[in-house]
Amino acid sequence: MQPYKLTTDYTPKGDQVKAIETLADNVAKGIREQVLLGATGTGKTFTMSQVINRLKKPVLVLAHNKTLAGQLYSEFKEFFPENRVEYFISYYDYYQPEAYVPSRDLYIEKDAQTNDEIDEMRHSATASLLERRDVIVVASVSCIYGIGDPEEYKKATLTVRQGETLERDTLLNKLVDMLFVRNEIDFERGSFRVKGDVVEILPTYQKERAIRIEFFDDEIERIRAFDIITGEIIEDYSVLTLFPATQFVTDKDKLKEGVRRIETELKETIARFEEEGRLVEAERIRMRTNYDIELLEEIGTCKGVENYARHLSLREEGETPSTLMDFFGGEYLLIVDESHVTLPQVRGMYNGDRSRKQTLVDYGFRLPSALDNRPLNFDEFLEKIDQVVYVSATPGDYELARTDHVIEQIIRPTGLLDPYVEVRKKDNQIDDIVTEIYRRIEKKQRTLITTLTIKMSEDLTSYLKELGIKVAYLHSEIKSLERIEIIRDLRLGVYDVLVGINLLREGLDLPEVSFIAILDADKEGFLRSSRSLIQTIGRAARNVDGNVVLYADHITDSMQIALDETNRRRAIQQAHNEQYGIVPTTIVKKIRDAIRVKIETEAPALSQLASLNKKQRAELLDNLNKEMRKAARDLDFEKAAELRDLIIEIRASD
Repeated sequence: MQPYKLTTDYTPKGDQVKAIETLADNVAKGIREQVLLGATGTGKTFTMSQVINRLKKPVLVLAHNKTLAGQLYSEFKEFFPENRVEYFISYYDYYQPEAYVPSRDLYIEKDAQTNDEIDEMRHSATASLLERRDVIVVASVSCIYGIGDPEEYKKATLTVRQGETLERDTLLNKLVDMLFVRNEIDFERGSFRVKGDVVEILPTYQKERAIRIEFFDDEIERIRAFDIITGEIIEDYSVLTLFPATQFVTDKDKLKEGVRRIETELKETIARFEEEGRLVEAERIRMRTNYDIELLEEIGTCKGVENYARHLSLREEGETPSTLMDFFGGEYLLIVDESHVTLPQVRGMYNGDRSRKQTLVDYGFRLPSALDNRPLNFDEFLEKIDQVVYVSATPGDYELARTDHVIEQIIRPTGLLDPYVEVRKKDNQIDDIVTEIYRRIEKKQRTLITTLTIKMSEDLTSYLKELGIKVAYLHSEIKSLERIEIIRDLRLGVYDVLVGINLLREGLDLPEVSFIAILDADKEGFLRSSRSLIQTIGRAARNVDGNVVLYADHITDSMQIALDETNRRRAIQQAHNEQYGIVPTTIVKKIRDAIRVKIETEAPALSQLASLNKKQRAELLDNLNKEMRKAARDLDFEKAAELRDLIIEIRASD
C-alpha cells in the first residue's frame, strides 16, 4: 500500500513522545485494546496522527457528533494531504423518521432532506476503502447503521481498460444495473449521458469531475476525466474502476429471490393479522407492501427500500447487518474519540431504533423484517473491531476495565498546568463569586458559573445583572446559533460571565476563561460525578491563571477523585516545566466571525424571525441552504452544522 505521509511543522513534545512510541508499538504487537488518557489541550489528535503515520492499514475515527467529526476531519486532512482522508456521517440535513403514535392514531411519514455534498463524501469513503489501504475515515456513530453488503458492492463495480473490446450498449446496460440513471439534460451525480460513441458518467463520489469513455467501433479508444463546468480535460486513464451509484446494491438473481421472500413474509403477516381479527392492519400491510414489490420488480428500488434490506441481501432474521466497518476488510485501527461519551451512544442506538420500528410492525405499516434494518447492537459492534484506541481525558469504567494498556498524556506543549482547584464553603458563596468576577474583569478575563437547577441559574443571572455585571444565561432552550453567538460574545468581552447548568458541550473552547465556579459540588449525580467535574475543571486549562472553586459543605467521593486527579496532573506538569525551564503561556485562539444570513440587505437576528413573512422565510431558508452547502464544500463543517441546526429551528417554528 502507499504509506501514510504526515505533513506537519510540529514535533512531538513532552509525554507525546512516549505516548506515540507506546501506542504504535502496541499496535504493531497486535494489542487489541488501548486507552489514551490525554488531558485537555495536550494534542491527542496530533499524537494519533503520529501513530497512524506508522501504520500500514486503514483507520476509522469514531466521534459522537457531526461537529466533532468535522473538526477531526479537517485536522486529519491537514496532517495527511497526500493520503485519502474521508468523512462519513449521516447525510440528512433534516430527518423525521417514519413513526406511528397509537394513542392518537397518527402516522408520521418519513421526511428527510439530504445533503448532496455529504452523500458524495459517504460514497467517496466506501470507494476509497475498496481502492487502497492508506485511508482514514472520520465517522459519526451513524456508521453502525446498515449500508449494504460490501461484497455485493464490489461485485457491482465495473473496470474498463483502454483498448478493451466492449460494446457501447453493453456498457450502458451495465451502468443501469449499477443503478446509474441516464439523464441527457441534468447531469448530476449517479447519472450518465450518451453522445454517439462517447459515454459520459458522473459517479456518486464525484460532483465536478466526470468520466468520458470514447469508443471506436466496439473498442474503448480513450478514457478521460474532465471538469463538467469548463469541459477541461483533467486526466487520462489506461484503467479505471467505476463504483455503483448506491451503497445498497444487489444482483438480479438476488433481487428476484428477495422479492419472493418478501411475498412469503407478506402472506404470513396478513394471515396473522386476519387470525387476530385486525383487518385494517392486514389491508394496510397488503397495499403498502404490494406497491413496494411492484417498484422493486420494475426499477430495482423503492421508497424505504432499506426496510427490505434483510431479504434483498438474503440475510436471516436477526443476522448482523453490513455496515461501513465491513468495508475495512477486517484489519484496521479504530480510534474512539471522547470514548466516555461515544461508547454509551453506540450502546443506546439499537434499543431506541427498535422501539420505534416495533410500533410500525405491530400496526401493519411495516413487515417484521423491517426490524433488521437497524444499527449494530453493542456486542456486534465489538465483534467488528480489529484493534482500537479509546481516547478521552476521562475514560469510562468500561474502557479502563477492557485493557491494562492505559497510556497517559498529561504534559501540554504550551506548558500550561491543569487549573488550581480549591474547595470553599457555601456560606457567602455568591459574595465570594462576585469578588472573583471583579478580579477577572480587571485582568480582562472571563468567568463560567455552573449550577444544578434552572431556578438557581436564573436567579443568579438576575442578581449579577443588578450589580452591573455583563452576564448571559446559557440554557437548553437557547437555539443552536444563538448559543454560538453568546459564546463568541463572551470571548469578545460583550459578556464577562456565563451562567449555565451543563457547560460541557463541545464548542466551549475558551482561552479567555480563567475562573470557574461550580455550585453545589457536593450534590452527587451525573453533573457532579468525578468525570463531569474533571471535564468542567478542564475548561479553565487553556489560561495560565486558571482557577476552579468547588462550593460545597463537605467533600464527596467524586470531588475527592477530581481533586486528586487534577493535583496529580499538576504535579507531573509542574515537574516537567521545572526540569526543562518551560514558562506556561495562555493559548491564543482566533475568534470566528458570527454567522449571519442576509435577506436582501438585512441580517435578521433570531429574535426577529417571528416578524418575517412567508416569502422572507422562504428566501432566508434558501440562503441558509446555499451557505450550508458552501460551508460543506469548503470543509468548514462546524459552520455547516450550525447552519443546519438553524434551518431545522426555523422550519420547526413555522
